[in-house]
Amino acid sequence: MGRIPKRVMIISFDAVGRADLDFLKTLPNFSSFFKGAALCSHVNSVYPSITYPAHTSIITGRMPKNHGIINNTKLQPGRERADWVYQRKYINSTTLYDEAKKKGMKTAALLWPVVGRSRIDWAVPEIMVTRKGQSQVLTNAVNGPLLYQLSLNRMFGHLRDGVRQPALDNFIQACALYTMETYRPDFFLLHLSDVDTNRHIYGVHHEKVTQALVRQDERLGEIMQKLAQTGNMEDTCVILLGDHYQKDVEKIAYPNFFLKQEGLLTVRDGKIKGWRAIAKNCDGSCYIYINRRFLKDAALQRKVRGILERLARREDYGIGQIFDVKEAAALGADPDCFLMVEARDGWAFLDEWEQECKTVREEKRHFIRATHGYLPKGEAYQTFFAAKGCGIRETLVEREIALWDEGVTIAALMGLDLGDADGKVIEEML
Repeated sequence: MGRIPKRVMIISFDAVGRADLDFLKTLPNFSSFFKGAALCSHVNSVYPSITYPAHTSIITGRMPKNHGIINNTKLQPGRERADWVYQRKYINSTTLYDEAKKKGMKTAALLWPVVGRSRIDWAVPEIMVTRKGQSQVLTNAVNGPLLYQLSLNRMFGHLRDGVRQPALDNFIQACALYTMETYRPDFFLLHLSDVDTNRHIYGVHHEKVTQALVRQDERLGEIMQKLAQTGNMEDTCVILLGDHYQKDVEKIAYPNFFLKQEGLLTVRDGKIKGWRAIAKNCDGSCYIYINRRFLKDAALQRKVRGILERLARREDYGIGQIFDVKEAAALGADPDCFLMVEARDGWAFLDEWEQECKTVREEKRHFIRATHGYLPKGEAYQTFFAAKGCGIRETLVEREIALWDEGVTIAALMGLDLGDADGKVIEEML
């Protein structure tokens, strides 16, 4: 084991992938970081490859089925907008920040998913407000350190414009620099989502995405400069990573349309009032659940499977693959689903039931030109993992790794124990 760093900074660049690395290496701060760093550009995300399961795998070293965060949002059929899974209590295992706290390290996390009501010293949880009358500021305040968040909002709230980018990352960047200067945390988790937002809105390769990548380079430069000003870089390790990539979308499929048509969903006054089977989307993939009251109904199971298999045979519909529960669980997805469906190229899923499909231009409530959630398969959809500084060996890792391998590798670097994790340490990086 090499030296254990006294300070570790992890920066997640949401939706930045392997395909972005050539461009990032032309930018001043990323190119400077990669010189002398350990880099793996063959990182497979989780399944479904969406933000909350991905980030939780990174900090637990576990697949989603084992850490418990199997989707971004809850299954709440009666609600117009489901609640996001943003509180620490939903994670079924220890985390890097829990173990760092046990070791006496001061911890911080800014917009890192699923840290609400954790014991992190300085945190701004990532929370999407979905209920009428909710205040974003107050909801955040009761799910993290109150006075800390109120002071950040007082100083930097003028930078924020809801969840719009680049204002959101500008706000959280200012908070990060202030936190580094004022509190000097030993373990810092930072989540920046500028690229993810712009890919959703404009598509994977739009010039707006290029501009967002340039902004992330500028933010990285500011963070590296602040780290040098506030601590000994010889005792510091900095980790840069992505959580998933994205694919362009042309059409949206709505499996619930067919479940409703077959009498398996009951809708009144625009809301689901009852269900025996239901589709719950993960963007590029989709869970199919059977109501717990009917789990032993073999005829219902055959009916639901038949509906999905007929749809999968249609070349004009968005289902590309169907996984049964054992296959889905083997991939790391929810072991309580009945089936899981994977979208065809150019398709994604949503939960509404009014019609069977739409083009992205026709879908007004959820405007997306690109998204994620797909099976983590193929180099074009991979992301990256890079580390530099104390305890890290300069190297290029050519083999494939998974996000949960990152978690146990960071734990090994820091001398922490994540327990019975799924990941394997990337020994050549340490």
